[in-house]
Amino acid sequence: MDYSTQLLMSLPELVLAVGAIVLMLVAAWGGQASTRLVSWASVAVLIGAGIALAGPASAGGSAFGGLYRADMFAAFAKVLIFAAAAVSIIIAPRFFQRTSGDDLRPEYPVLILLSTAGMGMMVSAGDLLTLYVGLELQSLSAYVLASFMRRDTRSAEAGLKYFVLGALASGILLYGISLVYGFSGTTLFDGIAQAYGGIRADGHDFGLMFGLVFVFAGLAFKMSAVPFHMWTPDVYEGAPTPVTAFFASAPKVAAVALAVRVAVEAMGPALHDWRQIVIFAALASILLGAVAAIGQSNIKRLLAYSSINNVGFALVGLAAGTERGIAGVLVYMTIYIVMTLGSFLVVLQMRGADGEPVESIASLSGMSRTRPGLALALMIFMLSLAGIPPLFGFYAKFAVFEAAVAAGLFPLAVVGIAASTIGAFYYLKIVKTMYFDEPAPAFEGNTDVVEGGLIAVSALFVSPLGYLLIPALGAWTTLAAKALF
Repeated sequence: MDYSTQLLMSLPELVLAVGAIVLMLVAAWGGQASTRLVSWASVAVLIGAGIALAGPASAGGSAFGGLYRADMFAAFAKVLIFAAAAVSIIIAPRFFQRTSGDDLRPEYPVLILLSTAGMGMMVSAGDLLTLYVGLELQSLSAYVLASFMRRDTRSAEAGLKYFVLGALASGILLYGISLVYGFSGTTLFDGIAQAYGGIRADGHDFGLMFGLVFVFAGLAFKMSAVPFHMWTPDVYEGAPTPVTAFFASAPKVAAVALAVRVAVEAMGPALHDWRQIVIFAALASILLGAVAAIGQSNIKRLLAYSSINNVGFALVGLAAGTERGIAGVLVYMTIYIVMTLGSFLVVLQMRGADGEPVESIASLSGMSRTRPGLALALMIFMLSLAGIPPLFGFYAKFAVFEAAVAAGLFPLAVVGIAASTIGAFYYLKIVKTMYFDEPAPAFEGNTDVVEGGLIAVSALFVSPLGYLLIPALGAWTTLAAKALF
């Protein structure tokens, strides 16, 4: 394969990297005045990267000696990542403009582009080194984004906690990678799969098994699965709300997609070994995410525990280890990011009389009478996150549990479904607060046209109308899942 074809396979990441570098220079020369230009140009770059997915970037094949995979699975994950990143850029200017202390600077969209380029590398990794480089590029940008509001102590604290714990998790992952390389003799996923296949035939190799455990521990941190979830509530609460919306969507999809690729392609023959880890992480995330969210009074912390809970449900599909299970994971993540971004868009509208952000759940009291449209949208997102039919969030849970049952994991499905009723409590509590409590002071101002449009589109997507998309969504996710097998 000639070099130009290989470059075309990685065109989305090239578009993002070149776009980020050019816009960084524009930001350096233009200063604060260039913020609006850089922001919209960044959205255009993300659209361009999405268009670049058509062709060799999704045709199926390996580039650069197997280091990079260009297939439908990666392409599907990248569409979700690019869309979530674009929304995170679009919603930022109004938040920073109305929040005292810090203005939006042009570095914000550039950092999101660099983080997105890293996520693209993550989901297309065909080698442990590509995996690590992509993951670190994503993480380094995320550390800066978390502490973007320099004058806000909560934001600085969020960035510091994320950095310290992220460095620890990277060390754990790198140790696992070194063990896998040491005992398999290769960093390519295909070669690692052969090594694990040899274990199944000849008996246990404890070095490779320990490597598997450490690699999954490092990946669990990135997707905030229990027991490596401890950073999530503090970082989500402290980071600026548009950044929190970004963290809860795009990197989550990238981390889950990366874990799926590593599990299926690199460690597929060791299915029975890693399935135990994934089942534990899934059930622990579902239970802790549900129970810990009950006592929260801050809406962003509640959504942080909600994201932990939702990762648990996505991992149920991975535990199945089948094409249907992987397709279920992709369906789940698609619906999840729309529900989550919609919820954070509503949180962005929560502002007191002085224009400052309000994050307490108590401030939602009686919102159905002061902002009925906003209350209706948030109710749809909450009930959909709870998986209550006929909302589209129910289908997301149905897809992963159906795959688990088909794979013979009936006890996992039963426990998961039972635990999901605990999570329904705190989602219903928010609905009760909005519709049945005495009204709190009304939120200041009106909803921006762009943000209002995004909320409306998100609410329609997760409403019963979303079921009209099942044929198309099912076809795309099945095609993407097939690429891994």
